[in-house]
Amino acid sequence: MRILLILFSILFSTTLVSQEIVEFRGIGRTGHYNETGLQKEWPEEGPELVLKIEGIGKGYSQPVVADGKIFITGIKNDGTDAISAYDLNGHLLWETDYGRSWIRTYADSRSTPTYENGKLYVASGTGQLCSIDASSGEILWRVDAVDKYNGEVPRHGDSESPLIVNDLVVYAIGGEKVGIVAFNKIDGTEVWISKSLGGAKSYASSVLFNYLGNDIILAQTAENLIAVNPDNGEIIWNFDLIQFHKGNQGQGAQTNPALSYNNEVFVTSGYDHPATMFSLAENNQAVELKWENVNLNTHIGGVVLVDGKIYGSNWQHNSRGRWACVDWETGETHWDEEWFNKGSVIYADGMLYLYEEKNGNIALVEPSAEKLKIVSTFTVDTGTGPHWAHPAIYNGKLFIRHGDVLMVYNIKA
Repeated sequence: MRILLILFSILFSTTLVSQEIVEFRGIGRTGHYNETGLQKEWPEEGPELVLKIEGIGKGYSQPVVADGKIFITGIKNDGTDAISAYDLNGHLLWETDYGRSWIRTYADSRSTPTYENGKLYVASGTGQLCSIDASSGEILWRVDAVDKYNGEVPRHGDSESPLIVNDLVVYAIGGEKVGIVAFNKIDGTEVWISKSLGGAKSYASSVLFNYLGNDIILAQTAENLIAVNPDNGEIIWNFDLIQFHKGNQGQGAQTNPALSYNNEVFVTSGYDHPATMFSLAENNQAVELKWENVNLNTHIGGVVLVDGKIYGSNWQHNSRGRWACVDWETGETHWDEEWFNKGSVIYADGMLYLYEEKNGNIALVEPSAEKLKIVSTFTVDTGTGPHWAHPAIYNGKLFIRHGDVLMVYNIKA
């Protein structure tokens, strides 16, 4: 493995703010990153590259940064998912093989680790769930969850990032016997099981939604959106999503974490499945469809909600898509525009960050309901394969993963 250190740790001299939970797509898996003082325009050549780490392993997962370390998964040995920890100078601290990788279609690591209080929680491409000590890389416990509970992994492998809810690690199983399992995060013992409603696991990670003061787990299987009581695993309500999957492609492919706000939940999954908005009843015992929108059928890049507008890309076919903005309240499409190709989107300090999946173009965008307002762009020219890893922002740095290379850019103003 070669490590190219561009600048020294002085560029990381600001102490990293410790968050209780650091996870996929930032705060609450919403695509929002709690950063301030970021650049509102980049130089013509793009922001300054301050660190490049090569040889991190093949993967589509994003890095997380916590406790002064960079954690990332990747396939480094054939057939095995590994998680690695680097210091902020890019030096490898430890590397741990933690499970069997997905070796069929798109054989790259998928699961972004979840960090909490010195521990990491991560799943392999075949459904092995692990807790790992973030200081040493020691595996604290491992459950071969999909095999143990006769689960069913989707056709392109398990992409779930485990969800931490209080003392639990929540993980979807899929299949005909078990829906979701909650494990004790300390020792990996089973705490509760929710019943199966049928259908395989989905690609989408679960999220936690607080409604009327009560926490609800929002999970997706290949067939359903499911609300689960985190205290006991009981299903509060569910909604049939596969009824919207009427084309020949992507049937059962729920691909993005649900997005929730007030008493509503937004779900989107590409493949010409319409994006759907659901309203919860006041007693939290039911949900009903509020609107559908065909312009924001996001494939795998996630969406963000900013000032009542949802931003993301859409699906025209597996290798093509546009960008769109939709009104949260009404479902109206404000704009639907071409910009290279579809991809992922995150938000921080008043700006959107788009990462186009085919050629690695990155844009800094001003949120607007009028049009796609691109302020600055640059292109990632290192790494191989599709640009499917979602970007992340920590401590004024933009983290971009492409294949087995991680690039870190200084975007502090």
